[in-house]
Amino acid sequence: VYVANEGVNAQMSVPTNVMSRFLQCCTMKPEEGGELSHVLGTYMENGINIDPVPVDMGEFQAKPAFKNLHIRVRSQIVADGFATPLDWQSAGYDMPPLEWHQKLKEAREAQEEGVENAPLPIVLDCRNDYETQVGKFELAEPLDTENFRDSWDVLKDRLKDVPKDSPVMTYCTGGIRCVKVNAYLTQEMGMTNVSRLAGGIISYDRTLFEQAPAEESMFKGVNYVFDSRMGRRITDDQLGTCFTCGAKTHLVTNCKNDNCNKRMVQCENCSDSFHGTCSEGCKVRVVNAGMVPNRERETTNDAVDETRQESNEVYTNVDDYSSGYSTSSPALFRQIELNTAALLPSGAHMVSGPTQGALLKMLASQTSGRILEIGSFTGYATACFLEGAAIAGELVDRKDVGGREGGPFVLSLERDRRALGIASVHIKAMSEFGLGEDSAEEASKLADGPIVDFEGDSVSFTYKGIAGCEFLRVNDALATVEEMASSQSQLAPFDIAFVDADKTRLMDYVDALAGSDSLLKKGGLIIVDNVLWKGLVIDANNNGYESSDETTPTGSHEEKALWKKNRRARKLAMKMHQFNSAVVKDERVEVVMMPIRDGLSLIRKR
Repeated sequence: VYVANEGVNAQMSVPTNVMSRFLQCCTMKPEEGGELSHVLGTYMENGINIDPVPVDMGEFQAKPAFKNLHIRVRSQIVADGFATPLDWQSAGYDMPPLEWHQKLKEAREAQEEGVENAPLPIVLDCRNDYETQVGKFELAEPLDTENFRDSWDVLKDRLKDVPKDSPVMTYCTGGIRCVKVNAYLTQEMGMTNVSRLAGGIISYDRTLFEQAPAEESMFKGVNYVFDSRMGRRITDDQLGTCFTCGAKTHLVTNCKNDNCNKRMVQCENCSDSFHGTCSEGCKVRVVNAGMVPNRERETTNDAVDETRQESNEVYTNVDDYSSGYSTSSPALFRQIELNTAALLPSGAHMVSGPTQGALLKMLASQTSGRILEIGSFTGYATACFLEGAAIAGELVDRKDVGGREGGPFVLSLERDRRALGIASVHIKAMSEFGLGEDSAEEASKLADGPIVDFEGDSVSFTYKGIAGCEFLRVNDALATVEEMASSQSQLAPFDIAFVDADKTRLMDYVDALAGSDSLLKKGGLIIVDNVLWKGLVIDANNNGYESSDETTPTGSHEEKALWKKNRRARKLAMKMHQFNSAVVKDERVEVVMMPIRDGLSLIRKR
């Protein structure tokens, strides 16, 4: 249940034997037994959306749609990125499902018959790309966004040359996102003939099932839903393209490697052969872990961890045993992961995670604590390095705060102002409250307010009165590193340089760092992340990859978009393989590649 000033959005599983009582409570008048109707009734838009076909009890018990009740207070039901909200009551015509159905049927017939000058509507799918890959209405154009707040630029580009009175029909899953889209179209873009599907795909599905069962559904494939089912199959059409093999499928899943958790479209055969993972690298990780699902780790306080470690839990493999008897991460790190997943969901898999983070902290603690981080993202690795730098300062009984001129100090470079704004909140919480529950609680407030992009050029923090930390906003991190390497600044040499930046220029970073003792001291470490690139470097090594070998598919818009994504992943894997091949032959350094997370190369400068 999400609660915000703009409204309430609730999704829940209700047993069929109490469904009538549930509806009575929510919708009937108080005198008829509707205890909540005075709160909900007049404010509910399009009533309560109910799936047309109940979930079988055996299926529900095996994989419940929801496991627990969660009530979250948010600044917005759906984050839209607007500084000032629009008037959601002025959002075009709320078109009933059967009228929507008829409009699409007529438009399809006109298109098939080649009727000249037929006023065909522009039908826009307001959902994100992973949703539209497995199901959509006929004639619909997906916006192909990774996040909803990216919709506005796409809409401006798509409709820039369209007459203002052209018919535009929009839809989404449950009717929330298309309200915001239509408010934007009418109030910001001046469109005058805008309508939206009342209640979204869920309402259409139920209405057609109950009131016009003989009609062919104009929605094809699977309606992606935001619970553990991940989709309701409306028709047998398979619109999705398997991320792994390219076959047609309707299945959406998440990579079973918890440290990856990539959302993907994957066919049943590949899901079986890859054990539910997205790549060979993740498959090896899951297989080595015995294919046993991760134990529940939703609580991270010390008492729970102590109880777990002192229990008689049975381990089936060395990896799981090692994880079970490693020191648990403090609460702040888990909150950073949660904030990243909520605020930058497409990059949630990019945080370092507990195992890699612990390694980074330990490496930093064994130096003088001077760290150059190239790529801050949301600050997970930054916090690990800062903790390690403070430990290094404590070991030598450091009395003053480190900075650019010397002492324990983390300098972190980042280009993305949104990521930098989030990272600075995390490190501010760490500097003021430490790493425990108080810090995590402070950081959790980030999800309740509007996301504020980083302003200015830099911001500095102090941790434990020992280690300094500075975020530096840059346009080109490599140019900044090369400038630092060649200048005669007061910047003392670093012990470690962590490179999690542009994967196409990694060797240029190594050249700058290895070639300047004033930037990275002799014997210093260059740590490069993602060197296994989802396991695709194995194929790059064995088979190579040339973009000229591939022909652009002539299929649907969705197929082309997915092909571009997979092509980009293979190209980057080839770049990463070329870097790995080059750096291991470089006589200035020695390299140890570690199969942690997505691969980590420790490169010691000779």
